[in-house]
Amino acid sequence: MAKIRVTKYYDFEMAHALWNYDGICKNIHGHSYKLYVTVSGEPINDPDNKKNGMVIDFGDLKRIVKTNIVDVFDHTLVVSKHAPHEKLLELGQMYERHHVVDFQPTCENLVLHFVGIIKPLLPKGITLKNLKLYETANSSAEWDADDN
Repeated sequence: MAKIRVTKYYDFEMAHALWNYDGICKNIHGHSYKLYVTVSGEPINDPDNKKNGMVIDFGDLKRIVKTNIVDVFDHTLVVSKHAPHEKLLELGQMYERHHVVDFQPTCENLVLHFVGIIKPLLPKGITLKNLKLYETANSSAEWDADDN
């Protein structure tokens, strides 16, 4: 049987700031992120299986990504642990939803972080093939299994 790729799209709002950066993105700012997740596998070929004909149930993929990426990062502030974030986060109310990460929260590094979260959660026989994250309508970063 042939391998098939399936893709699901997600969107969420998130803010970040780039510590020690020499442009305006050093300031806290937000984006309307668009995430495309592509997985690969063989469609199930078993008439008795309720998922017959599917590589993965889109609902199952949705639960994995929504629970572990969208619900976690939507309406959050993401900053590097190297930034002096402690005083900002002490303000409380406006910064309750935040993530202090071990990396500069660029679009590129966020893609790598999301790959690390999603890959181990996929069912057996399903391979993460591609992750594309749009930070703006015309700027994106992409991870592809064939490149790694």
